[in-house]
Amino acid sequence: MAAAAEVLGSWPVQLGLVTAMAVAGCWIFELALRLFTGTLRLPVPRRVRRRPGRRPRERAATGSARAGAPPRRPLEAVAADLRRLGRELALVSTGSAAHRAGVQAAYDDVLAEAAATLEVPHRLAGTAPGEERELERLRLVVALVDAGLVLAGPRG
Repeated sequence: MAAAAEVLGSWPVQLGLVTAMAVAGCWIFELALRLFTGTLRLPVPRRVRRRPGRRPRERAATGSARAGAPPRRPLEAVAADLRRLGRELALVSTGSAAHRAGVQAAYDDVLAEAAATLEVPHRLAGTAPGEERELERLRLVVALVDAGLVLAGPRG
């Protein structure tokens, strides 16, 4: 017992123990900081391999003909988003330019989604911001309304 106390009492061993505690404390602090800020990345579980001889489950009918295509949202949800974003766009005309640009980009994305759902051709993604894009946006809205999409909410 005296030999162990003598070894633990030597300065190199004590220096090593203090260093190990400092490193462990820093590691735990970094782990807690990453956990609370949301930057901690947990390992993703690996996909289970299909056993040979088993057939894959039938895909649910999503309305898309391509395999692996993301399912489309219902047209009612797309129209509701277009109405909501249109109202918000009208309200942020006096707000910050960054907020208006964000709402405008979201409106354009949902407008393109509605056009893809109704198979209405458009050039919205290929036009530069400015008058040409605004005209294409207006043309697309008219084409979507002509295709049967209801963009005006009920009056009352």
